[in-house]
Amino acid sequence: MKNPPVMDATTRRWRAALFLFMLATGVSMASWVARTPAVRDALDVTTGSMGLVLFGLSVGSMAGVLASGGLVRRRGGRQVIAAGAGLLVAGLLVIAGGAALEVSAGVFCGLALFGAGMGLAEVAFNIEGAAVERTLGRPVLPVLHGCFSLGTVVGALLGMGLTAVRFPVGWHLAAVAVAVAAAGVWTVRAVPAGTGQEEADPEDPADSGAVSAAGSEGGGGRHPDGIRGQLAVWQDRRLVLIGLIVLAMAFAEGSANDWLPLLMVDGHGTSATAGSLTFMLFAVAMTTGRFTGGPLLVRYGPAAVVRASALVAAAGVALVVFSDDALLAGAAVVLWGLGASLGFPVTISAAGEGVRNASARVAAVSTAGYAAFLVGPPSLGFLADHVGLRNAMVVVLVLLGGAALITRALRTPPSGAGEEPPGAPAPGARQSDLV
Repeated sequence: MKNPPVMDATTRRWRAALFLFMLATGVSMASWVARTPAVRDALDVTTGSMGLVLFGLSVGSMAGVLASGGLVRRRGGRQVIAAGAGLLVAGLLVIAGGAALEVSAGVFCGLALFGAGMGLAEVAFNIEGAAVERTLGRPVLPVLHGCFSLGTVVGALLGMGLTAVRFPVGWHLAAVAVAVAAAGVWTVRAVPAGTGQEEADPEDPADSGAVSAAGSEGGGGRHPDGIRGQLAVWQDRRLVLIGLIVLAMAFAEGSANDWLPLLMVDGHGTSATAGSLTFMLFAVAMTTGRFTGGPLLVRYGPAAVVRASALVAAAGVALVVFSDDALLAGAAVVLWGLGASLGFPVTISAAGEGVRNASARVAAVSTAGYAAFLVGPPSLGFLADHVGLRNAMVVVLVLLGGAALITRALRTPPSGAGEEPPGAPAPGARQSDLV
């Protein structure tokens, strides 16, 4: 087996920049979540009205996610990351101003900008991270997502501390905006131009104006970038199965993010503080799994690791749902977090491994994952109204079991299977060879 390429200074800076900005986005997201009660009090609105304000985040996030893949293929990942970083910073500042001025519409608009920036940047980051993996020949995406998870832990702790000392929420979010802006500037300067950029199909009218490839991950081949092109990648049965896996794993992660504290409080009778600490335990388990999963992927391969991860997460969810012991249920979220930690990044990596049009495939699977992450878990609330929140979580259990049955799709396609065009660079090729 060939040794992976030695990392040069340019690639090292590229990877470090992605890690830094994912950390910054995690801090910014958790900072907002931690100060949500303070924002609600500042706006002096009911919980129902606050729900309408929070809808801005969902609207912006989905718009950013849906637009990101096509923009990367037209403009390259660096330009999309720059746009996403700008929207993130603008959104945080608008949220801070809306909270300070007690204007609900301002906070809604700020959340929409923030969500759009998050959606744009994260899909682009998955494409960049997959490109770094192919350059180095070893896993990068799990640690990249681990940086986001670590950022959420740091942001949550910072938010809890500033809330305890009654630090103004506007100044808190403004300071986070400045930090994100600094990280964004350094990241954009370190990321090479043209990653994920592909030449448009001249026969597709929706592609008019797309520029020629520079650094295309598929060797510079043409790829339709309109609606036809976005749907075309899903004609691959393997990609459909990968999409189903990421749907299940993202749903499991998002369900914990949205419902775990309330699940412990309402379903197991714990205090609100214990519910928050349980969520913190889940976040730490997610972070740990992502930072330590690389060697397992190298040794056992993505199919075996994700199968085991889905089963471990399912065991954790089952204990939370069916155990009447609150302490056991609280401890089981460690299994839930560890099991869910690698699903999203590993499926994203598999989508773009060893095939042409990698950026289109990574964008498609990322979009499916983020859609499940953002839209799926809230649907559990409607089901919980009829069967209770603990019973509603059985849906998560079923999805994880289904994902474990189809993880063979994550195996690397055999060489010469017809997906890699002649003359295309090898997965371990250096970025300088792709430009």
